[in-house]
Amino acid sequence: MLRTYASWGAVLMLLAVALGAFGAHGLKTKIDADLLAAYETGVHYHIAHALGLILIGLVADKLGESKLVRLSAAFIVAGIVLFSGSLYVMAVTDIRMLGIVTPFGGVSFLAGWALLAAGVRKRGR
Repeated sequence: MLRTYASWGAVLMLLAVALGAFGAHGLKTKIDADLLAAYETGVHYHIAHALGLILIGLVADKLGESKLVRLSAAFIVAGIVLFSGSLYVMAVTDIRMLGIVTPFGGVSFLAGWALLAAGVRKRGR
């Protein structure tokens, strides 16, 4: 599973860098400062969790695949889509109601890390 998680993480990192550059160069003078800050928060969490997905691949390679580790990766990806994605779309469209989606992404991140911790702990026994 290392290849799967690491390749997804790398693709998501590529996307995060591209979106970050777009925000820094394409949006800086086009959207309000608060929306730009939200966009940058999306990029920050996107990068951190894409790297986390690569880490999950390394853990899966070291400890062997498990349902908990697979679920952790799925929740991390869902978190990127829901958390960062909602912030990106909100910033570009100024549809501020999309902010109600963002916490679901945050909960997905928390669930992903909790599942990884449980999976590592279970495999360590």
